[in-house]
Amino acid sequence: MTQPSSPRPATRTVRCPACGGPSLFAPENRFRPFCSERCKLHDLGAWACESFRVEAQESDGADMPLDGGGQ
Repeated sequence: MTQPSSPRPATRTVRCPACGGPSLFAPENRFRPFCSERCKLHDLGAWACESFRVEAQESDGADMPLDGGGQ
């Protein structure tokens, strides 16, 4: 008696974040979500050159601990 094979998850195509082309979003694509190694390395280079940045808010000091001076 054979066991039923587990259903394979449906693969889908997504937009490559680097070039905008189609990219297979599945375990077979080792560069996912990118479409190729070139796009993956291009994105990594942009982060390394600080082309992408996460904005930080200026602190007004309200979240800083108070210096109790109890020493």
